Amino acid sequence: MQTLPMFPLGGVALPGERLPLHIFEPRYRQLLEDCLTAPDGPLFGSVLIERGSEVGGGDARTAVGSRMRITGHRGIAPGRHLVECIAESRITVVRWLDDAPYPRAEVRDWPDEPGPPDVDMSAVVSDIADLYSAIDRLAEKQEAESPPPPRFDELPMDPGDRLYALAAQVPMGQSDRQSVLAAPGILERRDALREAIASVQSIIDFQLA
Repeated sequence: MQTLPMFPLGGVALPGERLPLHIFEPRYRQLLEDCLTAPDGPLFGSVLIERGSEVGGGDARTAVGSRMRITGHRGIAPGRHLVECIAESRITVVRWLDDAPYPRAEVRDWPDEPGPPDVDMSAVVSDIADLYSAIDRLAEKQEAESPPPPRFDELPMDPGDRLYALAAQVPMGQSDRQSVLAAPGILERRDALREAIASVQSIIDFQLA
């Protein structure tokens, strides 16, 4: 069990992803200051806001998120900071504490539940390749610029982390990203990712029709 400062966000940070944050609210400026001087390192937790706003409080939050590490920061204006972070691992919130001066929670690491030592990723890779092919066709139809192609080299060796890295390349909604993050094990994460890819593919196909 660990007590962490918490930064509820309107987006999901998957383990391995880098995330820039623009901090300006007084409570999160205090969170940044406390993180930078914490003896255990510049760590905080991030969870998805289910209902509400990032600004002002009063939000409803998911229980599954990521432990974040601050890797860089700089002031960009009086009272405003640009913070670079990386999502290190998955956590689950055991108990929310008082929000004064900023959200805090008792959290526990949530590693993948036991499963096979390796999982065939070929169908996922094929799904993503097909999706990007459709996105390229849609961009051409709309006379827009195509996004950079997906990267299938230099993926993590751990199959769970490999799925996170593949999911990070799929332009899916935040609820689908949360489903990928909250999948208990590797097989469930693979299935959640394939379902998310299929949903995006159906939207692109409709736009191409």
